[in-house]
Amino acid sequence: MSNRIHAKYKIDRRLGVNLWGRAKSPLNNRDYRPGQHGQGRKKPSDYGTQLMAKQKLKGYYGNISEKQFVKYYKEATRRSGDTSENLINILECRLDAVVYRMKFVPTVFASRQFVNHGHILVNGKKVTIPSYVVKVGDTVEIKEKSHQLPMVVEAGISPERDTPDYMEVDQKKCKGTFLSIPNLADVPYPVQMEPNLVVEFYSR
Repeated sequence: MSNRIHAKYKIDRRLGVNLWGRAKSPLNNRDYRPGQHGQGRKKPSDYGTQLMAKQKLKGYYGNISEKQFVKYYKEATRRSGDTSENLINILECRLDAVVYRMKFVPTVFASRQFVNHGHILVNGKKVTIPSYVVKVGDTVEIKEKSHQLPMVVEAGISPERDTPDYMEVDQKKCKGTFLSIPNLADVPYPVQMEPNLVVEFYSR
């Protein structure tokens, strides 16, 4: 088992939630945090609640670095409208998030690696930057030589999740179109996300 998979399961147990809704999550069998005090439950402070909300959102998108996440928060505050909604807009436009949403790969960690290794084309051109910003109307596809990779085949037939309405995907052609930028209510998170608490955390 790779270090990435170990890290993913550690995130699940540390946060105490099945963050990606996966059948293999250890939380399905042990609904408590790791360590000798893992089964004790104390009511968190306001700071603790906000911190947990931030860790959940960061972790969900492949454990984005703090530096990058702060950058996204600042960009969200610069935009007009609701900052928490803007933050979700930004995260969902990341190329690795779009590749994951289109069910080209089984996990967001695999998506980041998949993009890095040059398997993804955006509007017909290879893009190897996971944080690349996908725009409305862009086509995202797996290059033809990679269509039959076991990971791709597994993800395409997986019943664990569905493709959201803000993208259109032809699974057989391994190609999709990003139709619109979603709001929080449109994003199919397996657990409750609270970007408003993330905004409160950074604006303290």
